[in-house]
Amino acid sequence: MKPSLLDRITIEPGKCGGRPSIRGMRIRVTDVLGLLAAGASHQEILEDYPTLEEDDILASLEYAAAQTDHAILIAA
Repeated sequence: MKPSLLDRITIEPGKCGGRPSIRGMRIRVTDVLGLLAAGASHQEILEDYPTLEEDDILASLEYAAAQTDHAILIAA
């Protein structure tokens, strides 16, 4: 991973309902992830969203991976 990849993910209270977005734009991380989950290729996403860059897609994936890396505590 590039050291600054996650710097591309921004969270601003007044944008996108405070949800994580790409570089302060109104393109949410979840939008990118949803497109990928639906089978869109990186190239298709970049063509449909010309303001996005390849590193924005990679940053979205890295952000999602980091969000799933939480320990789950189960009470015995």
